[in-house]
Amino acid sequence: MDKLCVRGGASLSGTVEIAGAKNAALPLMVASLLIEEPLVLENVPAVSDIETLKALLGGFGVEIQQADADGALSLNACALSSAHADYDLVRRMRASILVLGPLLAREGYAEVSLPGGCAIGSRPVNMHVEALEALGAEVAIDGGYVRARLPSSRSRLAGGQVVFASPSVGATENALLAASLAKGESKIINAACEPEVVDLANCLVKMGAEISGIGTSTLLIQGSECLQGTAHRVIPDRVEAGTYAVAAAITRGRVRLEKVCPDHLEVFLGMLERANVVVQVESQAPQMQGAETSGLQTKSEPQGTIALDATGGALCAVDITTAPYPMFPTDLQAQFMALMTQAQGESHITESIFENRFMHVQELIRLGAKIEVRGATATVQGATPLQAAPVMATDLRASVSLVLAGLAAEGDTEIRRIYHLDRGYQNLEGKLRALGAEVWREPQD
Repeated sequence: MDKLCVRGGASLSGTVEIAGAKNAALPLMVASLLIEEPLVLENVPAVSDIETLKALLGGFGVEIQQADADGALSLNACALSSAHADYDLVRRMRASILVLGPLLAREGYAEVSLPGGCAIGSRPVNMHVEALEALGAEVAIDGGYVRARLPSSRSRLAGGQVVFASPSVGATENALLAASLAKGESKIINAACEPEVVDLANCLVKMGAEISGIGTSTLLIQGSECLQGTAHRVIPDRVEAGTYAVAAAITRGRVRLEKVCPDHLEVFLGMLERANVVVQVESQAPQMQGAETSGLQTKSEPQGTIALDATGGALCAVDITTAPYPMFPTDLQAQFMALMTQAQGESHITESIFENRFMHVQELIRLGAKIEVRGATATVQGATPLQAAPVMATDLRASVSLVLAGLAAEGDTEIRRIYHLDRGYQNLEGKLRALGAEVWREPQD
């Protein structure tokens, strides 16, 4: 196992290309379970969560091929051999629960281990279960597994009304996948509106699904007897883009982000501007993308560039509260907290999504940060000099917040348990080094 070493003091400068969104690619890969034809996904990031899901899908009999060198995957679920998702794979990643709906919709039965993933909160599966029950499934949780089946009187899921008490990205995606093959019309109320959900819905439409209300909190799905293969390009990773934006700000540098969707980061970028970072956005019209492996063309999301300049004046303290899209994303909370340790004044960061998502606070304090947590709010006393120290990553986004803090600290910061980083960031060290950072891996003692 390796540790990551970060030498602070460098002001980052240059250009970085943003990879495809891991949180969009995972449900898109799962969508292959709905069809007997190939699904070609372009711009899939090279991260360990993708490899975990490839192994899980392979266990069901899905044939997966690397279609080209540009992150394209071809997934062929023509003949499924199993509808059982074992604990050994599911425990590694929360998104594994997404296979439940498609397997049930296509095979009439699914057995999926209760999932693992980052230790950032309880994140129960009850909303997934209730959504499938609303579509006519019989679901039980027994022996650490979620077991779902169709009633003996039915050959397909039935259209129904799914009402979420609060928006859930994963549960919305599971319901959307299952409803696409249900008989009749399904309605999802209080659906999550995140770009990753929109990306999945757009891909399902290309596969032949009838979905209206995409991008809103109410989705209407006319179920189909079968869907077909298509090609689709994964949207850029807004969390990766936000992370490098913070890297530019915390090192008082100038960085240009390319191949990004600025509209997905509107609130976040507004907070950076309030923190005295100059943000310039340039959007580009969507283009038609060819897919040689399928002979199809796909229309990409509108992309553009974001230029960030943090070289002028002191950083200013800003209060944030995480909330579902389009508000401030919980997946950028830890990164923004690291930034606020270097801002003049007192900032308040309130986490409203996950109850345990302040686990990085104690590690930031080890670096010299002054942070006090009361309930769901962390108070950060800013413009505090940071000093290098050994720290421990606790989850994906917490781990990268420690990298960001290390960039601003004096000395060499050692970050352990960096397998969390590899789950969601493609070539993090290489991209940071290209911007002028001193970052390297060493064997962990």
